[in-house]
Amino acid sequence: MDYTQITGLLAAILTTGANIPQAIKVIKTRSTKSLSAATYSMLFLGMVLWVIYGVIKKDIPIILANAVAGSLCGIILFMKLLAIYQSKKSG
Repeated sequence: MDYTQITGLLAAILTTGANIPQAIKVIKTRSTKSLSAATYSMLFLGMVLWVIYGVIKKDIPIILANAVAGSLCGIILFMKLLAIYQSKKSG
């Protein structure tokens, strides 16, 4: 494994890991009040595009890191949009 691969794997671990605390907090508290739907929409779309890019380039670290991080981001985004829907429905 060369330095480029090590750098890519380390970046993948850090950027994927950065999503874990927020996802856990949202799942536990069910609160997305302070989160931006626009930000999470852009982040989710960006990660989907990174997965597509990784598939085109046949780059497993890019595919895996962004698929996992995108899944976590997707959960957060889903919960945020659900909260918005429920607040509009009830009020």
